[in-house]
Amino acid sequence: RPPKDPVNALLSFLYALLLTDCRSALETVGLDSQLGFLHAVRPGRHALALDLLEEFRTVFGDRLALTLINRGQITAKDFDYNPGGSVLLNDKGRKKLLIAYQERKKHEITHPVLEQKVEIGLIPILQARFLARHLRGDTDAYIPYLHK
Repeated sequence: RPPKDPVNALLSFLYALLLTDCRSALETVGLDSQLGFLHAVRPGRHALALDLLEEFRTVFGDRLALTLINRGQITAKDFDYNPGGSVLLNDKGRKKLLIAYQERKKHEITHPVLEQKVEIGLIPILQARFLARHLRGDTDAYIPYLHK
C-alpha cells in the first residue's frame, strides 16, 4: 500500500525508521518484538514494536515531518511521483530526512519518569526497559511515555 501523497510518503518513511528503533530497543532488553498487545500478531509483523511506536508516533514522527515541511527543508522536488499514483521519497529526499532524523535524535529532553535530561534517541530503549521490568514483575505498572 504505497502512499498516494508526499506527506504520507514522508510519514511512512519516518514511521519505518521509528519502528526499526523500537524493534532494536525491545530486542536489546530481551523482548520478542513480534508478540504485541495492541497490534494483531501475524507472521513477520513486529506487533510489540508497533505497540511501542504508538507512544512516539506524534512526538517524534509527525512533529519532525511538520517541521521539515514548514521550514521548506523537504519540498515537492524530494519525491518521485509514479504512474500508478504512488509517491515515494527520492534519494535526495531520503538523505535529507535521514540527516534530520539523526539530528533530532540528539536533542535532549527531560524524561517525565526519570526527571533527567536524555537524548530523544534513547527514549525507545528506556521505554523498552520499563516494559521489560513490568512484564517480568519488577514493577506494578508500565508507565507510557507522555511528552510534556
